[in-house]
Amino acid sequence: MYFLSNNVEEKILHGTTTVGIQAKDGVVLCADMRASAGYFIANNNTMKIQKLDDHAGLTLAGGVADAQNITDILRYHASLHRIQKQEPIPIKSLTRLTSLIFHQNRGYPFIADILVGGYDNNGPALFNIDMFGSTEKKLYVTTGSGSPVAYGLLEEEYREDLTVEEAKVIALRAVKAAITRNIGTGDGINVAIIDKDGFRLLTKEQKKAIITL
Repeated sequence: MYFLSNNVEEKILHGTTTVGIQAKDGVVLCADMRASAGYFIANNNTMKIQKLDDHAGLTLAGGVADAQNITDILRYHASLHRIQKQEPIPIKSLTRLTSLIFHQNRGYPFIADILVGGYDNNGPALFNIDMFGSTEKKLYVTTGSGSPVAYGLLEEEYREDLTVEEAKVIALRAVKAAITRNIGTGDGINVAIIDKDGFRLLTKEQKKAIITL
């Protein structure tokens, strides 16, 4: 068993709300744009959704440097797999790799909580990986300090027959609710859809057509 100091626990939980939803035809990833350090807003235009490959992406919560390091490793292996195998890496394999990265560094852990989602030959898939490498397949999930607020909306509105068009509305509303009630969440929202057509971020105009930001 590993024990964290209160200071480390606070750093993991403080700031950020990310949401992932698995729909029947794809995955939606959503996150706010505020990076905070204690009560200080360090950056109000942080991209917490990252593209790993044309069919896969992740959301970042926790330490920025740690999360960026993990993102770079996953991108490298996704590209390597595509070159060597002439096919995209399975989402489950990306998740397993993320788990191994965390587990191998458990003595001096990466302070991050990652959602990996995408669309491969098996259809849409969404996983949550914590800082010690535990993985869990999810239909919907939220991380960060605003997650208790976001979960309230997700649990009320999620259905297994959701399309990505419906799921993106729910994800936006969940993060907006967290922005309203959580001091560590704010400064705008980014949304990505990953389906058979690949990874794409919604434009500002597309987001405004759904919800007032």
